[in-house]
This record gives sequence, structure tokens and C-alpha cells, in this order.
Amino acid sequence: MNDIEILSGIGEKGPACMRLRVNGKTWLLDCGHGPEANAHFDPKWLDGADAVFITHDHIDHIGGAAYAVEAGLPIYTTPQTAKALPPAAEVRPLPEKGTVDINGVRLTTGRNGHALGGIWMHFDTGEGLFFSGDWSEESGWFAFDAPPPAATAILDCSYHLDNTNQQDRFIAFDQLIDSLQGQILLPVPPSGRAGEMALHLVNRFGLDAVILDPECRSALRAALASNGLNPRAQNIAPLLERGDLEDARFLICDTPNADGGAAWGYARAWRESGRLGRDAHVVFTGHMTAHARGICSVPGGYFQRWNVHPPFCDQIKMLDRLNAKRFAPAFCSAPEEYLLERGLKAEVFMHERIVL
Repeated sequence: MNDIEILSGIGEKGPACMRLRVNGKTWLLDCGHGPEANAHFDPKWLDGADAVFITHDHIDHIGGAAYAVEAGLPIYTTPQTAKALPPAAEVRPLPEKGTVDINGVRLTTGRNGHALGGIWMHFDTGEGLFFSGDWSEESGWFAFDAPPPAATAILDCSYHLDNTNQQDRFIAFDQLIDSLQGQILLPVPPSGRAGEMALHLVNRFGLDAVILDPECRSALRAALASNGLNPRAQNIAPLLERGDLEDARFLICDTPNADGGAAWGYARAWRESGRLGRDAHVVFTGHMTAHARGICSVPGGYFQRWNVHPPFCDQIKMLDRLNAKRFAPAFCSAPEEYLLERGLKAEVFMHERIVL
């Protein structure tokens, strides 16, 4: 009997981990840690597993991979995502867009519009199983490929029922940064929205207004050398070939919650020097952990969302595209509220094991 079970990722923005049993094999789909520091990957989830499949390299989807490597399990992922795995990982490469046969199961992948090398997965079992990982159809930076139909879907619903589109986010973001005097730090995941934010700011303010830290430069250099980006992404190429301009207005830096990397260094230095809230500011644009929320609780810290997950209308569009009969609203804190949404053609499931 083939079935799917959500081990983690329902009822919270927490570690992604699903257990798929198919053709006598047990596969884990993603093995995340975080994003909160106390949201750990449970090594027991690996019990009985034959392989692990990883959609992209953000910590809440890949952060527990070291346990899979220690257990000697093969890890199926794209070559780009594999760069974030421990050196000893036994990698089985997946195409960013294509079809492979694994133990008699046809797996179709497509680019997820969310992260460099990131993919969604469609398993040809039963009437089809679609696992989105994280995805976005609004990116001006990353490519997105539409998946084939699937009766069962596990969807990224990180934004829950929020229906605000990216263009409205841009308007609010521009209004905020235009109101701030001095330098602005934008903490980001380098393989995520770093490139799109750089492109937006360069188009508005010019190349000299923006700097990238070494982690972001490295990630974006790899992105520009790959296929699947919007052609206008090349507009930021000059940013990658110069040293830091410490007096630039916008600093795009790793990590996304300013709890490490260059972002933490700038935030700490600004706070200790008294600049934070005076002529230096930190603007968070994604999911905030306790550390980021702490910075936002004092003058100089701000939050303005930048869409990297699907708004509610795109979740509905995906269900219609898939012709899904049932779906799990993953990575949001109140999935039960989907039960009250009229007009959903697909049945909602959460913690139960679903036969495929």
C-alpha cells in the first residue's frame, strides 16, 4: 500500500519532513531544521527510511541532512542544492526540470520559483502526488514550471489566507524605504530573494546604491551562470565584480534573520555605535524568528513582506491546475482554517496518513 504522512510542517512554520511509502520503499521528502532555533529535525524520522529527497537548500528543508548522511542514506536533489549538503553526502542528482525513474516510480521535477536549484516534485503513484516544497509564481528572478495533474497535493501555504500580491508588496516596500534616512540593511537568504531584491533596487536607485556581501555575491554569481533566470537578471552582474562600498545605501546580506553572517555583523555594529534607528535601519522581508523579532522591537527595526511564497489566490490556482482531490496546507500555523473556506474543490487533510 502506498501512502503519504506529514511528520512535520503542519500547524507551524517549522521543519519540513514528509514520509512517502511507495513500492515497498520509504522515502523522506525534505529534512528540515528551524527556522526557529528550537525547531529541530528529529532523527527518529529516519527510522526505516531508504532515501531522502530534498526540494531546496533553505534550512527548514535541508537543515537535518547531516543526520541522513550519518545514516548512510542516499539523497536525491539537484546538483545546485547538493552544494549545501555535507561533503560525505551520497548524492543522487535530480534534474531541475525533467523526469527520472526511481525504483519503478516516475518522478517529475520542475523549477519552483523560490530558490536557486529549488524544485517541486511530482510522484507518479496512485493518481499522482505533488509536493511543492516552497514555491512562488511571482518572482521576477527565478523561473517556475507548471506541474502535471495530481490527486493529492502537499502545498506551501506559508502565507495562509493572505491574498496580497507581489506588486502591492513592492508598493509598500518602496514607501517604507523612501521614508527612511541613511543606510538600510536587508537580511536575506543568498539563494532566495537576494537577487530579486538587488534587481529591484538597482532598477530604482542605480548600481552604486547597492552592495552584496560575499555570500550573496557567490550565490548570485552561480545563479547568473545557470539557466532558468529572467534575462533582465543580468542587470545586476556588475555588482558581483566589485568590492564592498561601505557607504552604499542598501546592504543585501546573509543571514535572513540577522542572527549570523554579515547581516548580524552590521546590525550589532549599528546598535553598539548608536546608529540603529538614527541613520541606519534593518528591514526584514521574510519569516522572522525570535532574533529578528527582537530587532524589530527597537527603533530601527522594520518588517515589510516580500512575497517568496504563494498568496492564497495562487494556492487556489495550483489546486485547480492539479485538479487535486485532497491537499495538505503546509507551513502555516492555522491549517484548520482552510476547512472553513468555501469554494475549495479539494478536501483538506492534515495529520492523518493518506493512501495514494
